[in-house]
Order: sequence, then structure tokens, then C-alpha cells
Amino acid sequence: MSVLCVSVQSRESWGVGRVKRATVRRASLSIVAMTLFAGVAACSSGGSGGSASSSSSESSARSGGSDKGGGGGSARLSPIAALRTAEKSTDGADSAKVESTTTMGSVMSMTADGALGWGDGLTGTLTITYTGGTMADTMRQMGTTSMEARYLPDAYYARMGDTFATQAGGRHWIKYAYDDLESLGGSSGAYLKDQMQNTTPNQSVKLLLASGDVREVGEEKVRGQHTTHYSGTLAVADLAEKNSSLTRSQLDDLRKTLEQAGVTTETVDIWVDDRDLLVKKVEKGETTAGAYSQTAYYTDYGTKVSARTPPASDTADFTELMKQQKGAGVGS
Repeated sequence: MSVLCVSVQSRESWGVGRVKRATVRRASLSIVAMTLFAGVAACSSGGSGGSASSSSSESSARSGGSDKGGGGGSARLSPIAALRTAEKSTDGADSAKVESTTTMGSVMSMTADGALGWGDGLTGTLTITYTGGTMADTMRQMGTTSMEARYLPDAYYARMGDTFATQAGGRHWIKYAYDDLESLGGSSGAYLKDQMQNTTPNQSVKLLLASGDVREVGEEKVRGQHTTHYSGTLAVADLAEKNSSLTRSQLDDLRKTLEQAGVTTETVDIWVDDRDLLVKKVEKGETTAGAYSQTAYYTDYGTKVSARTPPASDTADFTELMKQQKGAGVGS
């Protein structure tokens, strides 16, 4: 997911870099779009909830339980078998606290902190803070560098600052219905909609399984926890085909978008604890907008997650705001 979101982020961010103070609302829409992508990337890096791979090697490696210690002379699980177990365990945990940092060239650096659930669609709340790049500069023009993001099964909401509210009839929240996401970027928007409706942290594990290039790096400590480190290199466009429900036409368009954004491969590193749960993820790649990197930590699996729909009277719909801007002839 993450590099696919970067392909859209790259395109959005160039517009943000040209935004003037008089176009606060337009800047807000682009920022919220990028926050949507980055937020879901913190939770997931992969495709929909389907099987990552159906190869016979994975199927046969699945047996053997989850004891990675290999005591008593028993053989250690292969990386594929261990990751299959981690995929299942993480998926079944239903929720976790998430802490992530994301950077992309000179465009942005940001942090996200909160809790997300995936038992019945993506739900939860994140606090997003922009710490550098042109995105942080634009946020400062709107009087804040942080925002609250709420994920619900059918839509995403972002709370902007008071400066935005003065441009939106006093409303502080922007709503993005997932059914409207294709308008954000064609095939990339369609892919994002698929992600939002099926995402879980174990998609990072699925990515490595689907890549066919996964290796065990070794045992390491992550914030005091014993973990096993796995790594792989992914061909992004091929993985999009394996791990989404996009049509052939949408996939072809997505490949073109990725090529234009300079996205070809990314590296994914994950750390799995002794309970077979994902505790850390690092993704890195290159785009025409610069180097991309995201690090995410997952704790407190099974934590209670709640996200309420903001009051309708304080919420502006993204599609309506876009129509208003087009009607007013707002330019970049």
C-alpha cells in the first residue's frame, strides 16, 4: 500500500507546494488526501484481505505450528511458514495501538499515533503531526501542524483547524466517503478504496509472502521485546495485481501512474514477536518526489478502539468542497 499511496501523494504534493494563502481550502483538501494515504499505510502496506499467495511451497510450509524456538532438535520453521503463522495471528488480533513516522523527500515528514481496529472494516483514530517539508509549511499557513483523523467502515474524517473552518462555513471536519475515492486519483483512488475496506497490519506480512523474495535476517530486540526480523524486496506493480480486486483496466492505469511516479520496487522489513504478532514494520522506496520511508510500531493488540462520526453540522463533504472550488474557478 505505502508505495502505491506515494504514487498519488507525489501528484498531490506538487499542487500543495504551489498553494497560496488565499487557497487555504484547496490546500486542506490535498493535505487530508495525503493524510488518508499515510494513515492507512501505517496500518497496512498490502492489498485486500485475500490470500497473499497460493503456491504449493507456502501451503506445505504452513504446517509445523508456531514454535520458532526449535528446541529438542526439532527443525526451525522456514521464513515462509513463520510468516504464514504471523499473518494469521496478527489478523486475528483485531486491533492495536499504532505509532509511525513517514518521510518523502522534501515534500513531507509526519508522525501518526493512535489506535486502529480491523475486525469489521478499518476503524480508529490517529493524531497526525507534520514535522517538516512543504506539507508542514502549508499546515502552518492554516494555523496548525497537527490534525485528528478518524477511520470508519464507510468513510474517513479529518479535523482541520479554525482557519480552514472560516473557509468552509464554520465546519471543522472533512468527510471522505470511500466510494468517492476514485476521484482522488483514478486507478490509485480505486486501489485506495480497496485498501480502506480490507486493510489490516498483517498485509505487510502478506506482501513478503507474495513477493517470493523473503529471508530471515535474524533475532533482534525491538523496544525490549525479543523478535525475529524478516526482509524482502517487492515489485510494486506486480503485487498490486496479486493483492487487489482492481479490473484489468484499472491495473493498467495504476502501472502507468507508478511509472510516472518513479515507483518500481520497495523494501519491506518486519519484526515478529514470540506471540507471532507484528511489532515493527519499515518500508523504503524511491519516487520522483524523493526517497520514501515509513517506520511503524504496533503494541497493545486487542485494545479497545472507538471512532465516532463527527457531527453533521460540523462536517464538510469532500466532493461538495471540490464542486464548490471548480464552480468558483479556483486555480493552483
